[in-house]
Amino acid sequence: MAPGAAHRGGADCAHEFARACLSGHVRARLESCGGGGAGAAVRCPDASCAAALDPELCRAALPPELFERWCRALCESLFLGARRTYCPFQDCSAMLLVDDDGGDVRDVAESECPSCNRLFCARCAVAPWHAGVTCAEYKGLRKGDRGREDMMLLEMAKHRNWKRCPECKFFVEKREGCLHITCRCGFEFCYGCGGRWGGHTHSSCREM
Repeated sequence: MAPGAAHRGGADCAHEFARACLSGHVRARLESCGGGGAGAAVRCPDASCAAALDPELCRAALPPELFERWCRALCESLFLGARRTYCPFQDCSAMLLVDDDGGDVRDVAESECPSCNRLFCARCAVAPWHAGVTCAEYKGLRKGDRGREDMMLLEMAKHRNWKRCPECKFFVEKREGCLHITCRCGFEFCYGCGGRWGGHTHSSCREM
């Protein structure tokens, strides 16, 4: 196409502009708005027209670097306003976009990172996924008790109604008898509520 030929830059308007004018307009728009965000939506140069320019229709009139810059700005603008979270695995940390369906990311529990394909909890943004353990319970664990095997043990303990000694954290299981438990560490507690034995009234704890 000849340098002086007119270009139509938008599908929704019939205005045509010279290559230099169209290129200068796109460049000025991107530079004035920092090259992203609202600046990615370049309108027709005619002040009376609000139609957006189509990068593909303008491509022949633009230098390659300007066309690529415009396309990058358009891609970046898609992320503006989107809710984001990040993969909590330190060796990944990929940015994840939350589906904007009006819900809350905290309403989602088990999530899979599309980058590293590992499971994590979106409610408290921790790794790994703590199946069978609430976020509060997980945060209360010592760092050495947060491995995959530890999570499996905690899930089993919850399923079988095992209780943990409040003093040494050792799991115990009551099969029969009263709620009075004496742990191997010597600490005495109530199997029903976990309180120190003798330190409160246990009438509210039902037999298990």
